[in-house]
Amino acid sequence: MQHELEQWKEQFSHLWNVANDYLRDVPPNQLYAAAAVAVFTTLLLLLLRVLKRTKSNTIVLTGLSGSGKTVLFYQLRDGSTHQGTVTSMEPNEGTFILHGETAKKGKIKPVHIVDVPGHSRRQPKLDEFLPQAAGIVFVVDALDFLPNCRAASEYLYDLLTKGSVVRKKIPLLILCNKTDKVTAHTKEFIRRQVEKEIDKLRSSRSAVSEADVTNEFTLGVPGEPFSFTQCSNKVTTADASGLTGEISQLQEFIREYVKQ
Repeated sequence: MQHELEQWKEQFSHLWNVANDYLRDVPPNQLYAAAAVAVFTTLLLLLLRVLKRTKSNTIVLTGLSGSGKTVLFYQLRDGSTHQGTVTSMEPNEGTFILHGETAKKGKIKPVHIVDVPGHSRRQPKLDEFLPQAAGIVFVVDALDFLPNCRAASEYLYDLLTKGSVVRKKIPLLILCNKTDKVTAHTKEFIRRQVEKEIDKLRSSRSAVSEADVTNEFTLGVPGEPFSFTQCSNKVTTADASGLTGEISQLQEFIREYVKQ
């Protein structure tokens, strides 16, 4: 053992002397440049690691027009309905402590909430915010669901096949709004119906020529009925009522992915 240590010492001493001889022959300017590059590279790698560890605090609210996204946005911000239902033409955006947490003590992490209008011509706005999202809330009108089931399913299909959503496995909540109404459909019913509709969409869209590249990824398992459990990202359902302020399940989803 002692003999091996002596050999290691001799090899290390030899390498050290070789390195010193080499450095003596290198002009000072080159040494300074090499040191600067080494320092810059180290700092860049550290910065990238820090950025990678930094969790996003952005939650994107989206869905068809009239589903109640804007009311939910104001309920989260200040507990108001903002004069009832409002159809937004531009995104509502803000960073704030959730209204239900304002009475809590201690340091609470603010959440960046973006309410993206459901109009098709506003889709580019949605694509701006998705890459930075910690979670997506897809709002469905549970009261007027059946007439809009096809349109909501198409929107959801496009959302779940976007590269920015699939690659980052962004969790998605299907939020069934207006469930305080007696005639509103349950979240279980809505989930089943949307799954059936997406299953039909899979068949029809797979029959389209390969020239149609609007969807970056496909959904589900070939040969099996579609289920949200087959998605690469987690998809869950919840109830809410923007007008009555019952948004506890929505807040739980937000705090699951934007930690306090």
